[in-house]
Amino acid sequence: MTTRREQVLSSLFTLLQGIGGGTIVLRNEVLPERIPAAGLLILRDGTPGEAEVTLSPLRYHWQHRAEVDVFIRGSSGLELAFDALAERVGQVIAADRTLGGLCDWIETDAPEPADLAVEGAPSIKAAVLILTLHYTSNDPLG
Repeated sequence: MTTRREQVLSSLFTLLQGIGGGTIVLRNEVLPERIPAAGLLILRDGTPGEAEVTLSPLRYHWQHRAEVDVFIRGSSGLELAFDALAERVGQVIAADRTLGGLCDWIETDAPEPADLAVEGAPSIKAAVLILTLHYTSNDPLG
């Protein structure tokens, strides 16, 4: 049996894979040599932080901070392409903020995009999206 933490993260990964449009979605992988034209998302498991504990019944309430690395490349219209990809991420999360009941809520922070220059290659725009996953477990190990 898997922990609640792994259930939540696996469900989030599956949710992100539904973005479609040719966007590649990976989990805890190193950045590949090539960024697909449709974009790349890498879910990083992050850290659950300190749990709030309630007694009777004993429950651990987590505010788990996960990250989604977002990459898009191109030579023109990069800002619009990045904006569209970030919007699609927001839409799939908004469609199921509880991950089918596994999670109490998913909060998203606004992205802080940065331009990455790669010599001899199209420009890359990247950002880290911070997702706070609120969920409860019966065990401190998740």
